Amino acid sequence: MALAVEDITTDHVIDPDRYATSGYPHEAWSVLRREAPLHWFSLGQRPGFWAVTRRADIVSLSKQPTRFINAPRLAVFADSPSPNSRSDGPLLNHLLNMDPPVHATFRNVASSWFTPRAIGRRRPEVERITRELLDGLAKRDHADFVMDVAAPLTLSVLADMLGVPREDWERLFDWTNRVAGSADPEFQEFEDTSVETMKKARDEMFGYFLDLVAQRREQPRDDMTSVLANSEIDGKPMPDFELLSYLLLLVVAGNETTRNAASGGLLALIENPGAMERLRGAPELVNSAVEETVRWTSPVIQFCRTATEDALIHGQQVRAGESLCLFYGSANRDEDVFEAPNEFRVDRKPNPHVGFGIGEHFCLGANLARLELRVIYEQLIPRLQHVELAGPFVRMRSSLLGGVKRMPIRYALS
Repeated sequence: MALAVEDITTDHVIDPDRYATSGYPHEAWSVLRREAPLHWFSLGQRPGFWAVTRRADIVSLSKQPTRFINAPRLAVFADSPSPNSRSDGPLLNHLLNMDPPVHATFRNVASSWFTPRAIGRRRPEVERITRELLDGLAKRDHADFVMDVAAPLTLSVLADMLGVPREDWERLFDWTNRVAGSADPEFQEFEDTSVETMKKARDEMFGYFLDLVAQRREQPRDDMTSVLANSEIDGKPMPDFELLSYLLLLVVAGNETTRNAASGGLLALIENPGAMERLRGAPELVNSAVEETVRWTSPVIQFCRTATEDALIHGQQVRAGESLCLFYGSANRDEDVFEAPNEFRVDRKPNPHVGFGIGEHFCLGANLARLELRVIYEQLIPRLQHVELAGPFVRMRSSLLGGVKRMPIRYALS
């Protein structure tokens, strides 16, 4: 029986267990887009939220950063308070929960490292790392694509940009998993809640970067940690809390989202062998394949905006202070925008996805993510003679990030 609007509950859209076991709720999102593009969900004693599922609405709200602000609610979580907001103060203060004019000031500190030209200079390094990883895979016939390719590529590139010594990269990987997967029992200790898990990982990462920042203030190098450590905001050194939050965001966002897009992209090619053959026969499609991968996987599930004034949207009265939850994965399957949105097409053009966000909070690392995905496809597809899943595609328990924990594959690689 077809799903009706009245049957859709918070479990459909923000339950981390459902995301872990069933993936994205595309059926529920489709119903909401068609019948209730702005739909209220109650969370009992906790503040409820409006679900925003159409691309046009997400773009409109995102382009009004003073009417619909990022702070104080980063995202909606089903089983815990937002991990960015607690009674004893915020866990973090970074770009994702900053608003104008502060957001632009902080964003500009590191923006020059992520311009197309700056990222383009990293192509040889990304190509070398990818080639070495694939050469290692060629000696076997089975691997975990997440652990053996996607994670080490994204981690090593970003760690090098930050100036983190190679011997500490595994620690970064552990912290990243525990922050992004704080709601996943696999990354929790004992009886810790998701907030407690995230706080422990944050404290460990803050302690590590405090030492690294001190070193870079004494002896600056050509890395992002040096840039941030010696930056000024309004003529004063960037406060330590914001500085450390900035570094944590770069580590987590730079690793989690791209590794999940790469893993989900390969899964899409496995499940759509025609797309794999099309890309193999027409390597000039790699750029459009990358954009389709970001649309298809939508690594960030949702972020929130908070209304600063009353607003009437789709006939619904949104009150000042209420949350609007922007579901990017829904926007990227919007039938009003994308032809055959539930088909994976490596030649899709145009492809106005919002997988990197939109407006002021457009992903700072989008150029790096595109480069890494492009190089993976350029080097993997020509060498890949055969590939199939060799076990379950294991998703992270999260309603914020479409995390992939494991992706065992069996393959033949030249």
